[in-house]
Amino acid sequence: MRPSHLLLAVLVAAVWGVNFTVIEIGLDHFPPLLFSALRFLAAALPAVFLVGRPKVAWKWIVAVGLVLGVAKFGLVFVGMDAGMPAGLSSLVLQIQAVFTAVIAAAVLGERPSRVQALGMLVALGGIGVAAVDEGTSGPLGAFLMVIGAAAAWGVSNVLTRKASPPDALNFMVWVSTVPVLPLLALSLLTEGPAEDLAALRALDWQGTGTILFVAWVSTVFGFGAWGWLLRRHPASTVAPFSLLVPVFGMSSAALFLGESVTPLRWCAAALLVGGVALTTLTPARRSTVPAATATVTVTVTADEGEPVAVPALLRPRP
Repeated sequence: MRPSHLLLAVLVAAVWGVNFTVIEIGLDHFPPLLFSALRFLAAALPAVFLVGRPKVAWKWIVAVGLVLGVAKFGLVFVGMDAGMPAGLSSLVLQIQAVFTAVIAAAVLGERPSRVQALGMLVALGGIGVAAVDEGTSGPLGAFLMVIGAAAAWGVSNVLTRKASPPDALNFMVWVSTVPVLPLLALSLLTEGPAEDLAALRALDWQGTGTILFVAWVSTVFGFGAWGWLLRRHPASTVAPFSLLVPVFGMSSAALFLGESVTPLRWCAAALLVGGVALTTLTPARRSTVPAATATVTVTVTADEGEPVAVPALLRPRP
């Protein structure tokens, strides 16, 4: 990988890590569901008019939009608003790699190797340590919301795998159009029109900046740059840079938000990142299949999150 490409990969990981700190700042200006809706609105417009028509069936765009945009990001934003620290959120969401592998095994019949299974256990151990740490210092309910968000992310990864979009940026921009109205409706129902209107009337440069960062920098730039790198380098070369996301996430939260990083949290980080590395970067176990079936590894990405190496069976079409 050229030095410029290496720097771009690190920059994307940094953007995605810092994004959690920006979200935390944005939550001081907006109710969480309204903030998430505004983020997707800004990501979709005006980009939707520039990326061309969708390149996959609408059923996949709608499905991923609802699971990723409404469920995953709704839970992340609500969980962080309820007290889940930004740095810890960037770390805990890494468990989506385990959810992806488990769901892919159940739905697609993609069997993890023994090393991948070991990686899942190590990562789950990291989540257990993080839960103990958060349970003694913060709201456990908010922690569980982010775990739920990681599970939804795993579902969306498998849906993306099934959709197989030929243009990742085109797909993400169109996916961003789906959550806007459902999130706005949920915001009106749960957060109330008065709170939403008050937030919009009080909109200032800092609030606007957080929306533009999470929409244009983290989503449009981050996802576009990551897809550009994946088109030019093997997934096994690009994917390890995603493990830097929680490093930047926890560091930026400590620097800008004053979040402390306890010894238990460092232990959880080591276990979780190590487990995810084993789960996502280890070659899949080959199973006994007909000669016409080939086993490969596909990388699916989801917005500002890390790519997940998912073992996939590709069968020739009739």
